Amino acid sequence: MGSNKKQTLGRSGEEAAARYLAERLGWTIVTRNWRCREGELDIVAYDGRRHVVCEVKTRTGTAFGTPLEAITQAKAARLRRLTGRWASLNGIPSDTVRIDVIGLVVAVRGDRPGFDLDHVRGVC
Repeated sequence: MGSNKKQTLGRSGEEAAARYLAERLGWTIVTRNWRCREGELDIVAYDGRRHVVCEVKTRTGTAFGTPLEAITQAKAARLRRLTGRWASLNGIPSDTVRIDVIGLVVAVRGDRPGFDLDHVRGVC
């Protein structure tokens, strides 16, 4: 898949994940695509009790593994570091921020494209 198609798929997945969090779960989206020198957090939301960092992984299929399988130990460690940096800059104790992963796989329902979504809480 070309770089532009991959970026478009990723943006579509993040948009679907943000809608799911806000509309289906009623969470408040605090920020999207927060960046620093070390990397990026896809979505930071507030679930009414605590802040939740949501890593979004979008795939066209599962032939090469599920989106959740893309969270390696190194990726999990990086997410923890980035979450700590975001929390520190926002005056929030980092040990109160949960890290979730939202995995999306392209699915077609009738004539409408969409996603199958898997939300795993407290991944790392």
